Parts: sequence; C-alpha cells; structure tokens
Amino acid sequence: MATRIRLQRHGKKGKPFFHIVTADSRSKRDGRFIEKLGTYNPNTNPATIELDFERALHWVGTGAEMSDTARAILSYKGVLYKNHLVKGVAKGALTDEQVEERFTKWLSEKESKVSAKSDKLTKDADKAKADRLKAEAEVSAARAKEIEAKNTPEVEEAPAEEAPAEAATEEAPAEEAPAAEEPKAEEAPAEEPKAEEAPAAEEPKAEEAPAEEAPAEEEKKEAE
Repeated sequence: MATRIRLQRHGKKGKPFFHIVTADSRSKRDGRFIEKLGTYNPNTNPATIELDFERALHWVGTGAEMSDTARAILSYKGVLYKNHLVKGVAKGALTDEQVEERFTKWLSEKESKVSAKSDKLTKDADKAKADRLKAEAEVSAARAKEIEAKNTPEVEEAPAEEAPAEAATEEAPAEEAPAAEEPKAEEAPAEEPKAEEAPAAEEPKAEEAPAEEAPAEEEKKEAE
C-alpha cells in the first residue's frame, strides 16, 4: 500500500489544529492513520510545530509520499535536509561525522533565524501596544479638555459680562446730572436785567421832582 504523510484537521471553527500522521493514501483525510508524527498549530505566530524527528525521517527514508503542507513542515524542521545527507552517506560521498557536522550547523542557523523573527515580532507587538496606549491617552486628554471647556468657562463668564452693563447704567445718570444743572447756571443772568431796570424807573422820578418845584417858586415870586 502507498503510505502518505499528511495532516488531520482538529480544533474548532476558525481555529484549526492539525495532527501530522502517516496514513494509507486511500484513507479519508480525518480517517484511520498508521502513526502520529506530531502536531501543527497555525494559530500562533510563528506557527508551533512539534515533530518526532527520527520517526518522520524513517518514513521519508522508506519512500512515504507527502502532502504540500506536510512537505513544507518537514523541510522547515530539517527532515528533508537530513534525509538528503543520509543518502550522501549511502553513496559514499559523505561520512557520518560530516553529516552530523553539517546538520548541526544548519540547525543552529535555522534556530537563530527563528529566534530573531520571534524577537522582532515581540518588539513589534510591544511597540504597537505602546502606540495604541499613547493614542488612547491623547484622546482621553483631548476629551477631558473639551468637557472642561464646555462646563467651566461658560458658567463663570456670564456674571462677568453683566457687570459692565450695570456699570454703564450707573454712569448714565452721572453724566445727565451736569446737563440738568447747566441750564440753571445760564438762567441766572436772565434775572439781571430786572436789577438794571430798577434804576431806570427811579431816575425819571428824581428828574420830575425839580420840575414840580419850579412852578412853586414862580408862584412865590408873583405873590411878592
């Protein structure tokens, strides 16, 4: 029978979780399997892969077929590269020591790349969180200022605006008072002509008195 390494779907809707298995190629995707080799969780970043390396290498060495996703996973974990080196030993091109040395070097480089990617993702996540919190703080501060501007200034400025209006009403009568007093000061000289007319009326009397005395003197002379 043809053996195939493939994934069996588990988990819930929207969050799949896969088992890596070897099964008969004629079986259903989620049907019976021969051996479970590991798990694959694509919900994390980077994806979490747990694999029995030696058993996976065994099945690949015996000629098991692989689905596209299973092939990518085995290549990522170095199973295909190790199988390539083992074939080199079978051909006499490499020794076991050289195989282990090359594979160890490749594995260390792979782990450093994975760790660098994980660190970058962590830093990006922390930076995004910090930016989000900063933006939220700025929005909260802006809203607090708006609320304070709506509540505080309007209530305090209303009485301040009425005070100048009252002061203006108080100054208006003060300005009218001198205007009412000025006509009296101007009318006072109007009474002076009466004082000037009084001597004019008396003077004719003084002049008339001698006129009456003159006939009296003439009568006395005639009597003599």
